Amino acid sequence: MDRLRTIKDRTFWRNLAIRFSLVGISVIVIVWFLPRNSGPQFRYDVGKPWMNGSLIAKFDFPIYKTDDAIKQEQDSVMSAFEPYYNYNPNTEKEQIGRFKSTFSNGIPGLPDDYMRIIIDRMHRLYQAGIMPPDEYSEIYRDSTNMVRIVSNRSATSVQINCLYSTIAAYERLFLDEKLAEQRTLLQRCNLNEYLVPNLTYDKERSETERNDMLSGIAIASGMVLSGQKIIDRGEIVDDHSFRVLNSLEKEMKRRNAGESQLSTTIAGQALFVFILMVLFTIYLDLFRKDYFEKPRSITMLYVMIAIFPILVSLMIGHNVFSVYVIPFAITPIFVRVFMDSRTAFISHAVMVLICAAAVKYQYEFIIVQLVAGLVAIQSLRELSQRAQLFKTALMITVSCAAMYFALQLMQNNNILTMDQDMYKYFVVNGVLLLFAYPLMLIVEKTFGFISNVTLIELSNTSKDLLRRLSEVAPGTFQHSITVGNLGAEIAVKIGAKAQLVRTGALYHDIGKMNNSAFFTENQAGVNPLDKMTRIEAAQTVIGHVAEGLKMAEKHNLPNVIKNFIKTHHGKGKTKFFYISYKNEHPDEEIDESLFTYPGPNPFTREQAILMMADGVEAASRSLPEYTEEGISNLVNRIIDGMVNEGFFQDCPITFYDISVSKQVLIERLKAIYHTRISYPALKKGEQQ
Repeated sequence: MDRLRTIKDRTFWRNLAIRFSLVGISVIVIVWFLPRNSGPQFRYDVGKPWMNGSLIAKFDFPIYKTDDAIKQEQDSVMSAFEPYYNYNPNTEKEQIGRFKSTFSNGIPGLPDDYMRIIIDRMHRLYQAGIMPPDEYSEIYRDSTNMVRIVSNRSATSVQINCLYSTIAAYERLFLDEKLAEQRTLLQRCNLNEYLVPNLTYDKERSETERNDMLSGIAIASGMVLSGQKIIDRGEIVDDHSFRVLNSLEKEMKRRNAGESQLSTTIAGQALFVFILMVLFTIYLDLFRKDYFEKPRSITMLYVMIAIFPILVSLMIGHNVFSVYVIPFAITPIFVRVFMDSRTAFISHAVMVLICAAAVKYQYEFIIVQLVAGLVAIQSLRELSQRAQLFKTALMITVSCAAMYFALQLMQNNNILTMDQDMYKYFVVNGVLLLFAYPLMLIVEKTFGFISNVTLIELSNTSKDLLRRLSEVAPGTFQHSITVGNLGAEIAVKIGAKAQLVRTGALYHDIGKMNNSAFFTENQAGVNPLDKMTRIEAAQTVIGHVAEGLKMAEKHNLPNVIKNFIKTHHGKGKTKFFYISYKNEHPDEEIDESLFTYPGPNPFTREQAILMMADGVEAASRSLPEYTEEGISNLVNRIIDGMVNEGFFQDCPITFYDISVSKQVLIERLKAIYHTRISYPALKKGEQQ
């Protein structure tokens, strides 16, 4: 008793630690990315009424100019900016001296006076000033008209068109008529090598001048004094009041940027997220406790809740687009497809509320996104076709636009002044929702889920594996289809996953392809097992489970399908060979493992359904006469035997589910084998 209590205590504390770890990690990750908004956040737009109460200034603050206004003033000031260049007189001496040295005997083929003319023209170019060609082009691009040339500690403003780049200086050299006549001959002298920049950019002095000019621009125009009314409830927000409200928010953020305020903000965010995550965890613990037994399922839930607040925080922090373009409805779509509707809505609601901590217009955001989530859940009750996702995206877009329009009507009676940009964001959101389909495959592979779309694709009998089964083992193929139909109908009646049962049934006997002739449904009067010992025959039949798993592994079938292959016989025995061997060797101690399937027993309702349908369908082929009584007795005997042998102890199937399954199997087998009531014979005395 004490040991049992100790085990329960350990289990309790272990489960509690897991839950708090999930909550703790989620809170830390989400709060780490949340923007540190401090102070009250007001909602206001130009042309719309002020929806809050009367706003009175509690302190003096400047009315800041808009970014556009400041940018215009900066551009105006910078148009008069003159960059500084240092004039180097030694450059001219060095280059002309080098020219004289190279052509000390004159220029070949030209009179001596050409040397004098070239030196004179080079002197004029250096006196004017020569700049590097890239800097010269950049100044022209910046629309700078003047530069300052610093020479002998004095700075002179010079128009840029009075200066030369090295290329322009070389071209200017040949504007002289006498030099132009001998251009071809002079080009061989490479005169451009003696025209180098003698003006160098003075970065330090230029940057100082630039900063001084920009610092002279006032970032504010006017003041609001403490006690002054800023705006009253119902007043229309114009351009001036919009600037005042913006200035108030900036000033409040500046005043609240201290460490103590930042710590308070983080603490509030952490408490807010913690409460929501705890409530979500309590919901799972009360209503979906089985998810905690599936690590991948529980991981996906918490990841889906955490990832969108992170995206919202990053977009707000970097001021990228609008948060309304983010397809938040992907969360309820995935949770609905892979789990259930109630969990989908709860997880979506928690995620939206956490995201609201980062956005500015919280009321509007929460309403619109909750509507999107509800529409997503209701429109995807059973995802089986790609077209459904397109319809869902369209419905979500229309619903969000309609809800936003309704909110605007309540706040603004003038339709012409309503914000039209939001509807563009809703369209982008709808387009991004279409990426849920390819993302679904990633989620399936990452978290080990399987969607109805994937199951339907796997159920395509023209696929390689099922097509081979129909060709190599046609009897097994027909048996699998019949079992799938029976199992799917049972699943519909008891609320299980019908498509999963149908797909699992198609693949549960694929291992029979390797030795198809050894199984009765594929035989034509000759049974090769008769030539084997009972043990060999049993091992051959049992081997189809292992062979099926090898094929499933080779063809990358999902684990959920492999589980149907493993469990459709559970840990049952090949009774025909076991009983035959026991009768033939009454005094021998039998190794029962030689006649027992490896298992495990079914551990889901769908696997239990397949086991019942498979066993009954196979046994029904041996009935001597298909009467209602014979079919009922067969179904009850087979399924009661499974229950008595404990095959369903590890799966959550109820006695009611089993009872319904029996009834479905009886009715379907009666329909398949066309059982009829017995007509009464006509008495001799009444014959005509």
